[in-house]
Parts: sequence; structure tokens; C-alpha cells
Amino acid sequence: MSEWKRICTVSDVPVLGSRVVHSEDEGRIALFRNSADQIFAVRDRCPHKGGPLSQGLVHGTTVTCPLHSWKIQLDDGQVVPPDVGCVKPFPVKVENGEVFLQI
Repeated sequence: MSEWKRICTVSDVPVLGSRVVHSEDEGRIALFRNSADQIFAVRDRCPHKGGPLSQGLVHGTTVTCPLHSWKIQLDDGQVVPPDVGCVKPFPVKVENGEVFLQI
């Protein structure tokens, strides 16, 4: 069973931006923070051409890949139609301003 790992504080993730963490098992994981201070985590690799999602634009609960403008839903990793695909999402929780990731 995976355990929760403290990653950073909410303020360490820029609003409408991201922070990348590395996992030996999962590789690069991008943490995102939207304008409502919600935190999301997905694998930092677009399913289309492997672009770094951490460099994309955050809007609402979606990130747009910087390479070809695919939109990925941050809550479940699904690509927004008409494109098709998904990115692995990771469970995230925030407690007392601290971000925990389940890997």
C-alpha cells in the first residue's frame, strides 16, 4: 500500500503554475495549483508527444500542454475531447497548508 509523503507547502507551488517532484518509481510528477488554491498531481508527460505538462498553462482544473495545446483534466488525468488519452493522476491532500502526495 502506498503511503502519503509530505512534498511541500501550498505556497511552494505557484498560483496557476507547477512544481515538479521526482519519484524513483514514477519518474517526474507535476504538482499544479489553480486560482482556487486546489492542488493536483499528474505524471509530467503529455500522452500525445511526451511534452512537459509542468510547463503548460493552468486554467480551472485543466492544464494545456505547451507543445501542441492538448488539454488535460487535472483531477482525473483525462484528455479533453476531441483529443483522446490520459495521464496518470496521483492522490493529493492538503493539511494545514502542507501538500501530501500518495505514490
